[in-house]
Amino acid sequence: MSTTTYETVIGLEVHAQLATVSKMFCGCPTTFGAGPNTQTCPVCLGMPGTLPVINRRAIELAVRTALAFECRVNPSCRFARKHYYYPDMPKNFQISQYEEPLAEDGGLEIDLPGGASRRIGIQRLHLEEDVGKLVHEGTLETAHASLVDYNRSGMPLMETVSRPDLRSPEEAATYLRAFRAVLVHLGVCDGNMEEGSLRCDANVSLRPRGARELGTKVEIKNLNSFRNVQRALEFEVERQARVLDAGERIVQETRLWDADRGYTRPMRSKESAHDYRYFPEPDLVPLVLDPAFVAERRAELPELPRARRERFVDAYRLPAYDAAILTQSKALADYYEAAVRESGNTKAVSNWIMSELLREIGSDDERAITTCPVTPAHLGQLVKLIDDGTISGKIAKGVFEGMLRSGDAPGAIVAREGLTQVADTGALERVIDEVLAGNPKPLDDWKKGKTAAAQALFGLVMKATAGKANPAIVKRLLEAKLPKI
Repeated sequence: MSTTTYETVIGLEVHAQLATVSKMFCGCPTTFGAGPNTQTCPVCLGMPGTLPVINRRAIELAVRTALAFECRVNPSCRFARKHYYYPDMPKNFQISQYEEPLAEDGGLEIDLPGGASRRIGIQRLHLEEDVGKLVHEGTLETAHASLVDYNRSGMPLMETVSRPDLRSPEEAATYLRAFRAVLVHLGVCDGNMEEGSLRCDANVSLRPRGARELGTKVEIKNLNSFRNVQRALEFEVERQARVLDAGERIVQETRLWDADRGYTRPMRSKESAHDYRYFPEPDLVPLVLDPAFVAERRAELPELPRARRERFVDAYRLPAYDAAILTQSKALADYYEAAVRESGNTKAVSNWIMSELLREIGSDDERAITTCPVTPAHLGQLVKLIDDGTISGKIAKGVFEGMLRSGDAPGAIVAREGLTQVADTGALERVIDEVLAGNPKPLDDWKKGKTAAAQALFGLVMKATAGKANPAIVKRLLEAKLPKI
């Protein structure tokens, strides 16, 4: 037996740190990278007698997200205390939402291989505060001590729980990419998984194909990249299949993904809701959302990735593949449109971004795109220089490298380095005559009917002009001259 005997059932819990300037229930800043325990106060440290105050901006961003995912925004919601004991949680409880979440019953459509698409249900969206961060002296297994940084304690988190609608590790990674793209387009989260702004836990189970009852689920933690989500789920699906094939039963537990070793290992037995002893947060009254408040958030919704991708195909006549790449990041889509406004050549700009720009900066890092030395206006100008015959495509690649190093405009680099393309037919004819006179072998080959010799002569002409000759003119002159020899 193998994994083909079973159907994989996956649900994802995505935790997004909201892009607010202060924490969920206090005024401490949310800046990343500050010194340990420098962004704390009695409230986020859980000191006795302190009282939380809800961050209005966090509510705005969460409602905006709920509407983008077509969730039902509940007219009222309530915070609750989730109790568990761990060194990184100063209060020994977490303020979260349980029975009365902010929003429910939404969905996100994802693209599947082969061009199909499928809607993945979103069960609920709720708000909570983050906990602190443990820093181990060495590895978790060998550390002699662990230090606690409470800067992250109290950060505003939005947890979105999908329904168990995903059927493969690849689908799960696709869902997470699409989910992140929506958050970044909305401006509610920067989507930086390396810094912990976007984190994901996965619930996975197997059941015999054709069965309706769900299998025993296992939760996997420590998934900090799209690749690790897929790798961890692939391992876990194989592991569970082996257990079931051996006639054993799956244990409901939480497992930790070890990316270096490529396997999951037990972390703790999986808790149920009653283990957390949820009860309503006594220091916060129920949150009632005015319909006008929700309507204002709906009016703020920008063009979302799927709609933008469809517009790129229709308005710019791009292949679906190009449009999908260009719209997976808001910064990249903005960059593309700005470059197109400068050049007017929609496909050429797309080609340069996908072949040259993304090789240098990647497509998932919003900051790398917005701080790239090659501005969209400069890229558009480079494409125009090629289109109007000022430089060749080969020279343009060298100019692009100079733009990356210096940040200069392409026109300035071309002028400074004397890279303007030679289009003078008289000058090019003289070069061609010199090449033909100095290279009798390829000329004789051409006379004998070896058509490839014409390409060799073309290359020699381009070499003689240091690549500056206009290729189209050289080709036309050669085609006219060779038959007369």
